[in-house]
Amino acid sequence: MRAAGIPCFGPSREAAQLEGSKAFAKDVMAGANVPTARSYVCTTPEEIDTALDAFGAPYVVKDDGLAAGKGVVVTDDIDAAREHALACDRVVIEEFLDGPEVSLFAITDGVTVLPLQPAQDFKRALDGDEGPNTGGMGAYSPLPWADPKLVDEVMATVLQPTVDELRRRGTPFSGLLYAGLAITSRGVRVIEFNARFGDPETQVVLARLKTPLARVLLSSANGTLDVEPPLNWRDAAAVTVVIASHNYPDTPRTGDRIEGLDEVAAQDAPHAYVLHAGTRRDGDAVVSAGGRVLSVTATGADLTEARERAYTAVARIRLDGAQYRTDIARKAASEA
Repeated sequence: MRAAGIPCFGPSREAAQLEGSKAFAKDVMAGANVPTARSYVCTTPEEIDTALDAFGAPYVVKDDGLAAGKGVVVTDDIDAAREHALACDRVVIEEFLDGPEVSLFAITDGVTVLPLQPAQDFKRALDGDEGPNTGGMGAYSPLPWADPKLVDEVMATVLQPTVDELRRRGTPFSGLLYAGLAITSRGVRVIEFNARFGDPETQVVLARLKTPLARVLLSSANGTLDVEPPLNWRDAAAVTVVIASHNYPDTPRTGDRIEGLDEVAAQDAPHAYVLHAGTRRDGDAVVSAGGRVLSVTATGADLTEARERAYTAVARIRLDGAQYRTDIARKAASEA
């Protein structure tokens, strides 16, 4: 499409390896001197054992390819870590990074990088960060506890160097660059890159964006981000709570009727609304059709108000066997 002169938002297949291959991403970060966890790329049982022994617990084991948010295992159980590693054709084993995690999106045209606002998501299935990893059970923005200079630091040490390195390699990255970060005792470290807007952080970030998104995406596609004015943000806070199916993240049960959506639209809009993910129509009914079924997003003057509005809307939704976390943004709201 680009060759035909049609503006496209998103990276080429080659540049998208930044998400598609964790080994490729590690190589790019090494070339760009981007701070990240030390790691080994393993393809044999012997290499796996050596890497697990080198780092010790907690073990961080990542499938080199895409795995629908389920390719990462973080565990103190060496047998579980080894089992996951052996199930992958190629695996990245890396040191555990302490400290809170932050998601930062940036829009780029391959030269200019335009950062969005940071968010924090919740990967574990259960309250208190217990249970298995998921694709994400909720998110919030802004981060009242974060250093005000965090975005500038990540721009200087992570985002711009990565975009410059990919351009230097002849595989310029244009589109959405997502940096998953750990704020460790030794500074900011990159956990992973994605080449797209990430769920559920996108919901809270875009809920706060006043600048028309389409205009910025077109500037990225046309290579004109350098003339874009600064992004304009609402002062509001935003919280998203994901409602998942019974048995998620294992094999989820589907086909359950969803009720209460009209009640949310009638009583909670415009401050709270429902976004569909794993749903489908069944006659006049809406039923579950995946693991993460819905995300309820709400805005407010601060995180406390946004949380209250989000969970009020969640309580109106009825789905047999539904599960969701009750602690999304609780700690941040209490400390704000």
